[in-house]
Amino acid sequence: MRRRVLGAAATVLLLAAGCSSAEDLPENLRDRAAEPHSGHVDPAAVSPEPTATDVPLRPGERFVELRLPVEYTPSAPSGAGTDDYRCFLVDPGFDVDELVSGVDIRPDNADLVHHVIVSSVLPRDVEVAQRLDADAPGPGWSCFGGSGVRSAGTDLDNADWVGAWAPGGGERVMAEDIGIPLEAGSRLVVQMHYNLLGGTGSDRSTVRLRVSDAADGDRTPLATMLLPAPVELPCRSGRSAGPCARGVAVADVKERFGEEVATADLLHALCGPVDPGPVQSCTRTVRRGGTVRAVAGHMHLLGREITVDLAKGTPQAQRLLEVASWDFDDQGSIPLDEPVRVEPGDELTVTCRHDQSLRDRLPAFDGRPDRYVVWGDGTTDEMCLGIVLLTRD
Repeated sequence: MRRRVLGAAATVLLLAAGCSSAEDLPENLRDRAAEPHSGHVDPAAVSPEPTATDVPLRPGERFVELRLPVEYTPSAPSGAGTDDYRCFLVDPGFDVDELVSGVDIRPDNADLVHHVIVSSVLPRDVEVAQRLDADAPGPGWSCFGGSGVRSAGTDLDNADWVGAWAPGGGERVMAEDIGIPLEAGSRLVVQMHYNLLGGTGSDRSTVRLRVSDAADGDRTPLATMLLPAPVELPCRSGRSAGPCARGVAVADVKERFGEEVATADLLHALCGPVDPGPVQSCTRTVRRGGTVRAVAGHMHLLGREITVDLAKGTPQAQRLLEVASWDFDDQGSIPLDEPVRVEPGDELTVTCRHDQSLRDRLPAFDGRPDRYVVWGDGTTDEMCLGIVLLTRD
């Protein structure tokens, strides 16, 4: 069994109804409480056809549209889970260095698609990606956690993400002076997270990139720093037996996603020991100076709020992101009003608050008993992830 990469998981999603009154829900969830489909936008509103963009092409930009190589019908790799992460290798055909300044991901089957992450594959790593693709049965390859192309630990300070989609997402257009670099000869990995609780059938989603030749403009390359934090959410009423035992929860996640070492445990090595509870955080040190241009957060259905702070707890503290009422259906990077400098040695902290009581109100948990919740890739698992977009010195 191949060891999974602690890495980027994702960026995102779901929701649905329950026996409690909608008045008990957070305001951002009330109107969706009775919808049969958890946390996705209305499938009728999502089309694989090109959609109008709010931002016209700017000088030097062009669109490149890429569709998944084949139609794919998802299924749980373990036979028992409710999620399928599938990676597809796509060749954008770039023979010169490019900068990506916008990403528009259009799910083909919105009921099935939980989230999408597009990452770059450097020319030197293309053979690795091709081998993963060739060795796996069927289209693409199973890829819980990360694509498996890059080695563990390389993703956090300089993630290979190009773009992502989650419910509520449209084209994310960057400022005119920045872009995500793609070397000539690079490939893309499109990681699809399919939620088998949400729908059935097949999918062949589309990615549209807004690109420009790197040599023809003054854009500065943009990098992505990831800030994962543990999730250690006990059952209510102090229960600690059966699925409410941490050991049972971790073993379940390892089995469902083929982990030799649970990401939930690896995060303790990254962030230090933590006490179980609804609020968790992790602080990471900046290794290379730069300027933060935008910040995003990611949790799943039990998320309540998420923040990202620079120099937290000091007189120099600055809040870079504050989502006080988490809306699973409205995820995306938020540009800073004013760019913020970070220097080597500065500290960035992500903090998340999760709430077990939401499982009483959301249809995704209908019929599912309380359990101890740790970091996991599934729709009804949880995450706490800060995403910092910055230019480097």
